[in-house]
Parts: sequence; C-alpha cells; structure tokens
Amino acid sequence: MTKTTGIKLKDLAKLLVGELSGDGEILITGISGIREAKEGDITFVSHQKYKPELEKTNASAVIATKEFKDLNKNFIFVDNPYFAFSKILKYFYEKEYKPKGVDPKAVVGNNTVIGKDVSIYPLAVIGDNARIGDRVVIYSGVYIGDNTVIGDDSLIYPNVTIRENVVIGKRVILHSGIVIGSDGFGYATDKGRHNKIPQIGSVVIEDDVELGANVTVDRATLGKTVIKRGTKVDNLVQIAHNVVIGEDSIIVAQAGVSGSTEVGNHCVIGGQVGFVDHIKIGDNVMIGAQSGVMSDVEPNQVILGSPAIPHKDWLRAQAVYQKLPEMRKRIVDLEKRLAELEKKA
Repeated sequence: MTKTTGIKLKDLAKLLVGELSGDGEILITGISGIREAKEGDITFVSHQKYKPELEKTNASAVIATKEFKDLNKNFIFVDNPYFAFSKILKYFYEKEYKPKGVDPKAVVGNNTVIGKDVSIYPLAVIGDNARIGDRVVIYSGVYIGDNTVIGDDSLIYPNVTIRENVVIGKRVILHSGIVIGSDGFGYATDKGRHNKIPQIGSVVIEDDVELGANVTVDRATLGKTVIKRGTKVDNLVQIAHNVVIGEDSIIVAQAGVSGSTEVGNHCVIGGQVGFVDHIKIGDNVMIGAQSGVMSDVEPNQVILGSPAIPHKDWLRAQAVYQKLPEMRKRIVDLEKRLAELEKKA
C-alpha cells in the first residue's frame, strides 16, 4: 500500500493504535477538515460543539473520541484525536528524506566536521571548527559560526543565523529569520553614557526544540542561555541573556523573556506576555496573553493581567472594573448628600 493509492481504514486504525468502528475496507486517500472533506477523506473532531458539522460532513471516516459513537459514521476512536490527526498528516504528506550532500556553492570552514547523509544547500556558510551531525539539513542563506555544534537530524530553514560557540541538540527545527547567539542587552551606565558589557557566554538549545520564524535567543553575559528539551517557541519571541526555559514548555508569539529569568517545565506562556528580569516561574504555570509578570510565580498557577495576578482574582477584578462607572456615580451622589448633611449640621 502506497501513499498515492491510499490506505484502508482498518490499516489506518492499526497505525493510530485506535479502535475501528464501521467499514474497515474503505479506502482513505486524503485528510481534510470537517467542512472541506470529500469522499475518500478522513477528518477529525475533538469537541462536542462540532457535532452538527460532523453530521453533515462528506468525509468517509472520522477520528474522534468515543463520545461521538452514537453517530452513524465510520470511526477510529482514540484518546487524543488531534495528536492522531498529526500522525496521519505525517503519513500522507511527509516526504522520505533523501540527502543531497554538501553543495559546491556552500562555504565550509577549516577543521569543521560534517556528519553522514547531510543536505547543505548553496550559499550556506559554516565557520571553523564547527560540528554538523548526521542527516542535518541546512538551507541556503544560513550562517553557522565558529565552534558551533548542530545535533543529528536537525532542520535549519533559510536565513537563520547561529553565532559562534552555540550548541544545538538533536531533531531541532529552526525556522527562517531566527538569530541565536546575538549579544545580550547589557550596558553599564557611567556619567550618563551607556557602555557595552562584553557578552562572552553561549546558548544551548536542547533536543526536540522548535523555534518559530524570527525568534531571537541572546547569548549569556557569562555562562549559558538555555532552552531545554521539547520546548516549542512561536514566531517573534525574544529570549534574553542567561534565561533558562524548562522542558516541554510553550511560548506563544511576541512574548518577551527578560534576562536571567527562569521558566519551569510544562509552562504555557500566552502571546505578548512580558517578564521582568531575574524572576523564577515554577513548573506547570499558565500565563494569559498580554500579561506583565513582575515577580516570582509558584508552581501550578494560572495567572493573567498586568501586573499578573491569579486567574480567580483577575476575574473578580474584571467584574468590579465593569461596574466602575456606576460606582463612580453613586460615590458622587453620596458626596453631595454628605455635603448637604454637613451644611445642616
């Protein structure tokens, strides 16, 4: 069975380690959204609010949880439909890797070690004493500085800049426009003038990290800026010098993490969140979009607002905020009545 001819639903259920319900012999030739799906497509649903659309879909099969079992459809039941959906996307659309080698128009420095089965495209530049792992893909316009290490199976898209003395782990994905290892924002002010502090540290990006387009990760003043294993960072995020981001965390677009801040494991940081420097965020913390985080946060908290406060307190504050115009009128009225009473007294 090939991807071009499709796959039987029963075989797809085995691939997903899911429970088949319906006709396992039907041929699945593609994957699509609920509204766009046509005969031969498989779709997925993860919430009851999509049930009306699921009843009308033209998809031949559906990936879902068992809460949809009352519908007369061909199903593959799984615990996590969205994750199963991602696995099918890879099955249908992920191309088999075929190494291209080092293009003659790429520039490779002295004493640099290149691993097996790499693909290094034209106009990529790799400095001296670098180490490039096996099956690494480096697209055109990438610059990799001296003494930098790139781990096996990493993918670096066009126009990424990785400065000197940086360590990139295995299976790391770096999207276009990223700058890793730029100088941290450090200045000593003397007599009204800002004097640059040399930034001589490094950056370490651990295994299975993905950084979105135009992310910047500054090198440490001393020591290391670290993004730990499995963390995913959206586009346009700034990570400053000496920051440590824990494992399996998510940082959404336009967030900014100030210098020497530590973010724990399994944290979720919403879009446009800002952190002051030198604070510590515990494990399993969720921070709502556009929050300003001014102090340490204990583990297992949900916070939002600026300054950020616990979620329940924020909801109560918002409820009061909406009533402020009415409260102001009542206060003005009470002041007038008080003034009248004082006159009479």
